[in-house]
Amino acid sequence: IEKFGSLRNFTGYKGSILTDSGGFQIFSLAKFAKIKDEGVEFMSHIDGETHFFTPERVIEIQQTLDSDIMMQLDVFSGPDAKREKAEKDLETTLRWAEKSVAAKNAGGQTGAKNGRLLFLITQGNFFEDLREKSARIMSGMDADGYAIGGLAVGETKEIMLKMLEISASNLPENKPRYLMGVGTPSDIVNAVSLGVDMFDCVLPTRNARNGFVFTSRGTVNIKNSSYKSETLPVDPECGCFCCKNFSAAYVRHAFMSREIFAQRLLTIHNLHFYQNLIMNIRRTIENGSFYDFSKNYSSLF
Repeated sequence: IEKFGSLRNFTGYKGSILTDSGGFQIFSLAKFAKIKDEGVEFMSHIDGETHFFTPERVIEIQQTLDSDIMMQLDVFSGPDAKREKAEKDLETTLRWAEKSVAAKNAGGQTGAKNGRLLFLITQGNFFEDLREKSARIMSGMDADGYAIGGLAVGETKEIMLKMLEISASNLPENKPRYLMGVGTPSDIVNAVSLGVDMFDCVLPTRNARNGFVFTSRGTVNIKNSSYKSETLPVDPECGCFCCKNFSAAYVRHAFMSREIFAQRLLTIHNLHFYQNLIMNIRRTIENGSFYDFSKNYSSLF
């Protein structure tokens, strides 16, 4: 990719690019990782090759990728972590955050100069004081934006929203707030009400591959026999490529026949649905009707 000059040149993609640091994979592929003070020793699950990732090296890699938004290397403790481990992992994450900012600044990589931004990732597990500490200390590091990590990993919605509220309320109001790995449409609406600006999640694409579709009537399963002869689109109120051109019956037939085209159609639909959701959120914030919009949404999803 360095030879091509950027991810855009390598892939032909023209839009904005956010790259993650690999911190979550340190947790999800923990048997291949060994966390040390300086960084993470990681053995590739693909070819067995060993790599050592420091906070500085992770920034260097993302600069090579020419990401618009880079993420710091962090440590995610996991949903069952005891307080001692959560404290230790948070201290490591804070230390690595400082190193990440220094690594970016050392190369003159300021957002104002070339548009490349660095977001720091707040952690703290499910301990209220650690969440507050993480957000408060990172706020003083003057990053370009701040992410909220370590949520939506199996905890109850009540706990997730509580931790989210603590993190978001202690982050600067004039910097973007990014909730990582979330979520359902109602999760997004609730998070926006708490001050979150950005999201990422596999849910719309993963659900589409499994036949679950987000619609104006709520979530539906295209595999249900009720769609076998349905002449209307998957969502009659939707204007996406799938709904403008195909009946629900055809999409179900293609899906049940294991045609990859059906997965693509449903993926297009779900992504279109999420984009419309964000546009509606923006519109209702601007015209002052977001509160009513959020109340109605919670009953659908």
